[in-house]
Amino acid sequence: MSGALDGLLVLDLTNFLSGPYCTMLLGDMGADVIKVERPDGGDDARRMPPFVEGRGAPFSVWNRNKRSITADLKNPDDVAMVRQLAARADVLVENFRPGTLAKLGLGYDVLRAENPRLIYCSISGFGQTGPWAGHGGLDMMAQGMSGLMAGNGPPDGEPYRLPIAITDVTAGMYSAIAVLGALQARHRTGEGQHIDQSLLEAGISLGVYEAAHVLTHGTKPARMGQLHRGSAPYRVFKTRDGWLTLGASKEKFFQALCGIIGRPELRDDPRFASNAQRVANNAVLIPLIQAELVKGDTQHWLDAMGKAGIPSEPVLSYDEALGHPQAQARQMVLEFEDPERGTLKALRPPVRLAGTPATVRRRAPDLGEHNAEIRAWLADK
Repeated sequence: MSGALDGLLVLDLTNFLSGPYCTMLLGDMGADVIKVERPDGGDDARRMPPFVEGRGAPFSVWNRNKRSITADLKNPDDVAMVRQLAARADVLVENFRPGTLAKLGLGYDVLRAENPRLIYCSISGFGQTGPWAGHGGLDMMAQGMSGLMAGNGPPDGEPYRLPIAITDVTAGMYSAIAVLGALQARHRTGEGQHIDQSLLEAGISLGVYEAAHVLTHGTKPARMGQLHRGSAPYRVFKTRDGWLTLGASKEKFFQALCGIIGRPELRDDPRFASNAQRVANNAVLIPLIQAELVKGDTQHWLDAMGKAGIPSEPVLSYDEALGHPQAQARQMVLEFEDPERGTLKALRPPVRLAGTPATVRRRAPDLGEHNAEIRAWLADK
């Protein structure tokens, strides 16, 4: 069965995570992705632990469905080779510091002149314009600059970095979406275009509740820890043997919850008469609920809440999440055969298309694994 992007050639001049995540998504949907890497070590993620057969496992996770060719972009011959690839490509994705590729003769204006249909996607920390454009951008810096870090963590504690590279991954997703939009526009106009995506904007875009406060009231949103700005009770609670998530902000759910935890009188407490009042009185409400939930085991509460239809689930570690029956039923971990390494495991592509499903067709490539193959193809054109 063919993929949605079969026949699309993507030139990947990216490193580490945001760019490679974008091109992985395109590759999962069927695009032929050619990853251009430095001869002296390649993508930095190749050296990121943990290691499997001497290669960083993170590299393997987000560089599947790609072919690798090495090129020294300070070598004129290699630059000429990359320009040949760009002249044939539908999409080019890069995450160099703004202005770097232009200095090397691989900027958008130059490549567009040679291939007007080229969609050229630039991913950077802070964008191609503005006073911060020249700053190097890592996920932690974007989290700090976007408000995500200041809004995360205990109310009276230090700002918390989200433990996942959230702006890297989100920027990669947005870039893939933008590429698909640019492809649709190209169907109408016959012209490619430049995409300018930043980690900063990806991070800011995630603060939807916080943006509502700032844009409507002009106020600085307070850090709330586990609490939700607009719903209560809505947070993580400790049980006798673990933790669970609970979202009982709807009136019918809160009414049922009061009975389940043995505190029916809370239903008639004027402080908790509506969701808005419960949000305003979270400091009183949460300890009352917590005092009851800690008396019982997680599964006991989940069973009771499940019967009442109250949204509640266990808090799982990542290994437990991948082994959960629902994750298994959705085949979140799949196995595929590699001619050289045998049976390998991978995360299932997150994009699900019924008619043209995303697939894992090849493992992440060794550095320069496809040098001869791609150069021969270029020579034959």
